[in-house]
Amino acid sequence: MSYVAAVCGKGTEVNQVKEQLLQSNPVLEAFGNAKTVRNDNSSRFGKYMDIEFDFKGDPLGGVISNYLLEKSRVVKQPRGERNFHIFYQILSGGSEDLLKKLKLDTDFSRYNYLGLGSAKVNGVDDASNFRTVKNAMQIVGFMDDEIESVFEVVAAVLKLGNIEFKPESRVNGLDESKIKDKNELKEICELTGIDQSVLERAFSFRTVEAKQEKVSTTLNVAQAYYARDALAKNLYSRLFCWLVTRINESIKAQSKVRKKVMGVLDIYGFEIFEDNSFEQFIINYCNEKLQQIFIELTLKEEQEEYIREGIEWTHIEYFNNAIICDLIENHQNGILAMLDEECLRPGAVTDETFLDKLNQVCATHQHFESRMSKCSRFLNDTSLPHCCFRIQHYAGKVMYQVEGFVDKNNDLLYRDLSQAMWKANHSLIKALFPEGNPVKINLKRPPTAGSQFKVSVATLMRNLQTKNPNYIRCIKPNDQKAAHIFSDALVCHQVRYLGLMENVRVRRAGYAFRQTYEPCLERYKMLCKQTWPQWRGPARLPNTSGVKAKLFKLEDLRKQRLEDLATLIQKIYRGWKCRTYFLLMKKSQIVISAWYRKYAQQKKYRQIKRSAIIVQSYIRGWKARRELKRLKEKARRKHAVAVIWAYWLGLKVRREYRKFFRANAGRKIYEFILQKIIQKYHRKRASQFQFCDSFAMLYFQCKKYRDQFTDQKKLIYEEKLEASELFKDRKALYPARLSLSSHYQFKDHQHPSLRIYSKLIN
Repeated sequence: MSYVAAVCGKGTEVNQVKEQLLQSNPVLEAFGNAKTVRNDNSSRFGKYMDIEFDFKGDPLGGVISNYLLEKSRVVKQPRGERNFHIFYQILSGGSEDLLKKLKLDTDFSRYNYLGLGSAKVNGVDDASNFRTVKNAMQIVGFMDDEIESVFEVVAAVLKLGNIEFKPESRVNGLDESKIKDKNELKEICELTGIDQSVLERAFSFRTVEAKQEKVSTTLNVAQAYYARDALAKNLYSRLFCWLVTRINESIKAQSKVRKKVMGVLDIYGFEIFEDNSFEQFIINYCNEKLQQIFIELTLKEEQEEYIREGIEWTHIEYFNNAIICDLIENHQNGILAMLDEECLRPGAVTDETFLDKLNQVCATHQHFESRMSKCSRFLNDTSLPHCCFRIQHYAGKVMYQVEGFVDKNNDLLYRDLSQAMWKANHSLIKALFPEGNPVKINLKRPPTAGSQFKVSVATLMRNLQTKNPNYIRCIKPNDQKAAHIFSDALVCHQVRYLGLMENVRVRRAGYAFRQTYEPCLERYKMLCKQTWPQWRGPARLPNTSGVKAKLFKLEDLRKQRLEDLATLIQKIYRGWKCRTYFLLMKKSQIVISAWYRKYAQQKKYRQIKRSAIIVQSYIRGWKARRELKRLKEKARRKHAVAVIWAYWLGLKVRREYRKFFRANAGRKIYEFILQKIIQKYHRKRASQFQFCDSFAMLYFQCKKYRDQFTDQKKLIYEEKLEASELFKDRKALYPARLSLSSHYQFKDHQHPSLRIYSKLIN
């Protein structure tokens, strides 16, 4: 399937169909595969899928057919094997809310239907697989409520195994079964929407109808357990069939265009275990039929075709298993026919009576053996128990235990349980049991499991015979399911019983290439004018005399004609190739010229642009430098004008004041020199005077006061000072009239510095 999806086309619709076809596999594997002692993912059902393609080879859809689900595995598994994957996946990967809603626990040991010895498988992640299955169901097209309903049915099947019964005596002395703990029954009824009293009665009583009469009988403990297991098996098997039907509704081709069909058959292989029962018998019967098809198509018909065609041929011997198929499926004396006859026979019918019948009818068959067979050569065979029979299949001898053959072939589900399921307030469960509808009561006995499978296998064989089959033979290297171990004896045994050696001999001695008339005409019509280019008549010749002798000559003529045609084709091809090359070169030259001219113009434009930019930059620089020079010259002239004007004004002022400066220049120089000498003197002698700080302040005040004097004021004060000298000690009120401060009174001449200060003032 993955290969088909990989090589097909692309597109939204095509991808959706491919994805649905691919995702149908995880769903079917989860519900139909289980771990066995030889395979951790063994198919416990047969699957045939027709994949439909359109004229382009894109998948349009598909149809799946299933054959004989091993539903007995639901209630009991052989040692070292597991139940179907979905039970372990839902317990390991279900969320807390889901498990709480389904009333399930993650502990496998709490459920009687789950094998305790092989609950975990190395390298298998059941939790991750559960998420994959749930996602695959959504991709295929299951609605959320449908997925929820499926999980509820699975949970109900698990819980059915926990219902246990106890015997209880009635007044009439008959034993009646009663449920020990009704808690599991209550939870099942809550999941399925069934009235608890109705289901409880169905486990305790059985109603038998015959025309107008209806009889109700009690069930003992063994019958109650049988009814419980039968209900669990039927619930699961019908759920599986519903899943296949629901998947077919999603993946079937929607368009009605003409299409091609490719069938893929994936079915269980030949099984030989320590304990082989009815399931192994049916599985091996199916493999016998497939081997018969293989022999007829690859060995028998091919050799017969060589003889019909008049080809020299040496017959190759092979084992034809038709005699084994006849032993099993013969309408009168076959094992399946006798099993059905025994199941339909009134009276006490047991597995032992069935074995006795086999001993009577099949005792002389060369591929049938039993301990009680009338053939004397088997009387001393102590390796065969009394309750078993042995069939020599194409793959080897297989010993079957007859225990359970009759019950499993009957596949009987009490009508009370069917009616209880139909009364469920659960749409899916109600749809799984349509026979429970009281309006549609059918008193006719349902077909047995063996007869149903026989019809299904016959339909499958007819379908395969209409196809052109290709076989994929799987050779198991060892029985340990381990890598890098090759058992020569095991491989040789498989190669031998599969008939591969005979097939290789036929292929090696025969012709690997063969054609029908239509492809042959299409291949050789070029050799004849009447058939070339089109032949209107039939492809098959009315008279084939002489054709055998001319067949290889025809091939030689075709070879010669092909050489002539090859020369002609080569000539035409070379001419076409040269012309194509010329046109390509011409087109390339035009393109290259156009691109080169474009490149040259672009290069020239870029060069002109670059030159223009350089010229513009030089011109702008020259203008800027010229403007800068002009501005500098202007600024220089302006500054020169200012300097000349300043010098002119200075000259003018000096000329104006020169006469004043020359008149008292000597006095000014004298005063300046004297001032400097006094300052220097005071700086040197300041430390000698105790009042130097106050003297400095007085000197500063005097200088400030003296600087305010104009020549006119100075003359006035000189006159006053001279008058003061004149009138000193002569007039008592004169000093008070002077404007000098008391600090400048010279009445006290005790300190010599005051006299110096007086001189400085002058």
